[in-house]
Amino acid sequence: MADGAQFVVGVDTEPLLRLEVRVAEERARDEAWLKAARADLVGLTKRQAAEERRRIRQRHASLRAAGTLAGTRDLVMARALRAELRARGLDQEWPEPPRGEVDAPGRRLGVSPRRHGRQVGDGGFPERLAVVLPPELATTVRRAAYWTSAEVYEELLAWELRWGDGPEVALRQAERSGAPAQLALLVAAGRRAAPADALEERERLRARLLTTGDLVRAAVDRAGRGEDVEPPKVEPPKPDATLF
Repeated sequence: MADGAQFVVGVDTEPLLRLEVRVAEERARDEAWLKAARADLVGLTKRQAAEERRRIRQRHASLRAAGTLAGTRDLVMARALRAELRARGLDQEWPEPPRGEVDAPGRRLGVSPRRHGRQVGDGGFPERLAVVLPPELATTVRRAAYWTSAEVYEELLAWELRWGDGPEVALRQAERSGAPAQLALLVAAGRRAAPADALEERERLRARLLTTGDLVRAAVDRAGRGEDVEPPKVEPPKPDATLF
């Protein structure tokens, strides 16, 4: 996955610890498979052993690509993300977003720490998770998040155009710019505050947003629960021809 795309997201400590336990389990399975496969090399000639090792590497790579083996954190997360996309009905071909939309710097409009039960300025998530995904999976994650949120994003933009940032944001901006306290208060006082029902509507809109970080965190939770692997499909029993 050296040529993949990296995602760095904030996560809580407990889900991250559960993920690491899951990764350790999958790494042990991966290593056990390799050990069992290499056990058959005993007694082979040097040439035969080299050919068999080549076949083992190919088979190992195929099993990893299929998600049967997942001996690294990136592989576990890729498998969990695919399962999460399928569960949400998002595992599909998405059109390309407008140029620059999915890789624009900074936080998108409406994405606030409050969406995750945190206050602005409290530091957000305590941990950071970096994961490298295959290019095609990374593209699906980005496009799914963009198109799922495109309509609500436009509604949030209309909200912001109507109500603006309000005095609270104006005060923080003035303070960050180094303005004197009295001037910051004057700037904030000049902003119109949105009424309570408008603020509630904004929070409802924000709750409907889906970000790439949301998908990655959901995959972390899924992997930690051991739900990154789909249960095997059970074929329905065929009717007994002797009964007809």
